[in-house]
Amino acid sequence: MRTLAAILFPDFEMLDLYGPLELFSFFPDAFTIHTVSAQAGPVKASGGPATLADHAFGEARQYDMLLVPGGRGTRHVDGDKPFLTWLKGQADNADYTTSVCTGSHLLAKAGVLDGRRATTNKRAFDWVADQTSGVDWQRTARWVQDGSVFTSSGVSAGMDMALAVIEDCLGSRSAQDAATYAEYIRNPDPGTDPFAVTGDTT
Repeated sequence: MRTLAAILFPDFEMLDLYGPLELFSFFPDAFTIHTVSAQAGPVKASGGPATLADHAFGEARQYDMLLVPGGRGTRHVDGDKPFLTWLKGQADNADYTTSVCTGSHLLAKAGVLDGRRATTNKRAFDWVADQTSGVDWQRTARWVQDGSVFTSSGVSAGMDMALAVIEDCLGSRSAQDAATYAEYIRNPDPGTDPFAVTGDTT
């Protein structure tokens, strides 16, 4: 059983978070999902609805897995030093650290991606890559695995990444079962990235 911390901040992207969480939730004997934010309580997504944070960053908890979504809210917390310090400390001790979309921007700002390969939303690729040195940003990648760190491209790419993590944890049959349960057509090849040609619009 692994504890999975789904990170919340105001204006996070909904599918970045809930796409992967839906897939992990099919295996309640393997993953326990917690939502974590600056404070326990409701956190509004970019689309409007609020998600309830179970725990606060300041609580003395270590999680086995991290899921960091993206969205326009990343621009409001990318300079939050206590949050970035917490994120780095958690990632240093987690079995898996994952991000979707511009969630990788937060991992990079926290120093989690130093010396690693990573990717991000193609519509924000240059904006993200230009702000951090020491990260080997991959423009053509549906997702990137570098050791225990998985970063994915924009929004729905997080679901392919989550399935890759499930496969790494539980095997290929479990990953395929999750895709089938969700009626989701999985892209199992991280190098097949039809959105790599999308221009940066930030």
